[in-house]
Amino acid sequence: MEKKTSIIVSISIVVFFALCATIFFMWKKYKSVETEMQEIVEQMTYEKEQLEEEYSDLSIFEGQNYKIQNDSILKLLDAEKQRTQSLLHELKMTKATNARRIAELKKELASVRKVMVYYVNQIDSLNSINKTLTRENKDIKNKYAEVSLQAENLTMEKEVLIKQVELASMLEAKNIIVTTLNEHERKTSRLKRIALIKVDFTLSKNITTEPGIKNIFVRLTAPDGSVLTKNKQNTFEFEGQKIAYSAKKQIEYMGEELSETIYWTVAEVLTAGDYSIDIFVDGNLIGSKIFHLE
Repeated sequence: MEKKTSIIVSISIVVFFALCATIFFMWKKYKSVETEMQEIVEQMTYEKEQLEEEYSDLSIFEGQNYKIQNDSILKLLDAEKQRTQSLLHELKMTKATNARRIAELKKELASVRKVMVYYVNQIDSLNSINKTLTRENKDIKNKYAEVSLQAENLTMEKEVLIKQVELASMLEAKNIIVTTLNEHERKTSRLKRIALIKVDFTLSKNITTEPGIKNIFVRLTAPDGSVLTKNKQNTFEFEGQKIAYSAKKQIEYMGEELSETIYWTVAEVLTAGDYSIDIFVDGNLIGSKIFHLE
């Protein structure tokens, strides 16, 4: 009986130690699994945090600062940013241990990033084109302004040259001599006996003047400022106005020096004072002289 009891006790002890060994082994394995799970959870938490950072960075994508006249691409870019913010919110609500959804959000992130980079590249391209066009437009405006200025300067130079040519081509009446004659064409200085006023002058040589038939107008002005004329209709064009003349003579001028004489027949009563003689050709005043009658 004692032997049987001893065997039972021995078996009980063996079972006890076996049970203890099993419990210890199970506890050890549990701890190992728990450590591994904790590491996995930590790794998934870290990946989730990293993913959240990437979503946050993407949601404030620098493309928001791009400005283009046609904002259709910007609208698409803004839509993707809103989508990113929505996915970021969902990610924050997702548990770190939800591996499937986190993996799906990773794929979503890659897709969104690819689309946004494409849109930003399009915006960059459009902005580059816009800058190039703006620069070219500015260059064209500068060149147009430069050409306009050159044209204006050329016009001014042309006008100056035309004026110089006009001045150079003007005839000049020199050596103007006024002689008062009686009815017998003899010199007299007595007012009552003056029947003719003789005007002698010389047209200077000028090879730049267009040769041909020319009209010489002589304008005789009395001391009171009135023009001596036979007919009020006797006028010619001078500086855009019609003015009266006293005598007219048609000549042929060929560029060489030419002496001429024009007479004024006195039909009015002359008064003492200063008289003036003005000579015109081709609408230009080419000579003047003041003479005194007593």
